[in-house]
Amino acid sequence: MTWSEMEPLLEQACWDTLYMVGWSAVIAVVGGLPLGVLLVLTDRGGVLQNVVVNKVVGQIVNVARSMPFIILMVALISFTRVIVGTTIGPEAAIVPLAIGAIPFYARLVETSVREVDGGLVEAVQSMGGSTWTVVRKVLLPESLPALISSATTTIVALIGYSAMAGTVGAGGLGDLAVRYGYLRFETKLMWITVAILAVVISVIQFAGDIAARGLSHRGRSSVAPRLVLLRGGASRAGKPAAAPQPRTAPAEIESVEPTKVP
Repeated sequence: MTWSEMEPLLEQACWDTLYMVGWSAVIAVVGGLPLGVLLVLTDRGGVLQNVVVNKVVGQIVNVARSMPFIILMVALISFTRVIVGTTIGPEAAIVPLAIGAIPFYARLVETSVREVDGGLVEAVQSMGGSTWTVVRKVLLPESLPALISSATTTIVALIGYSAMAGTVGAGGLGDLAVRYGYLRFETKLMWITVAILAVVISVIQFAGDIAARGLSHRGRSSVAPRLVLLRGGASRAGKPAAAPQPRTAPAEIESVEPTKVP
């Protein structure tokens, strides 16, 4: 197979892979972020401590994470057909990809949020801050670099899942590598596909590391942002702000009336 024959196949496969991974990553973040935060809030000593809810949600996440992706795809065939109307193609692959990635990202979110300093949470609570205030002003901002790193890890995992989905008719680089590279003995095409996947993963990992490192260097855990947070919590609790210290008045200077010239 010549390059002119491989080029359109590679281009379409790349777009299919990016389409599947992009949408499934968005759904995974939207679904996994609140799920991971809920696991932290309902845990022992959490803001919304509820052991029953925590155990039930945690068990569901564990079961979903433990299921191999190829089995998950087969188990969700009927559900996928109801959602998108088909079981093949990139659109159909988004459903099992997203469902498989949500619990994966939720556990990463839980680990990231647990690392937030509990003193900040207690300070906001003592000043009358609500649960939403704790989540919005403390948990998410303080854990944002770790959350971005977790999202990067999830996207990299989704690329591997998408290649696996390609073997059962989802399209993308995995389908191209198996259908043309392996079954038709086009070894050159298969290795080009592997190289493209390696480059895409490296670029995504590099971008994620840069973003997480940049947010960490902005000093989100420094003293100044915490003081602003606590001052805002005191205002919401109805406590009057501290009165500014009066400045020392300068010594009065006696004015001398000018001598009138007759």
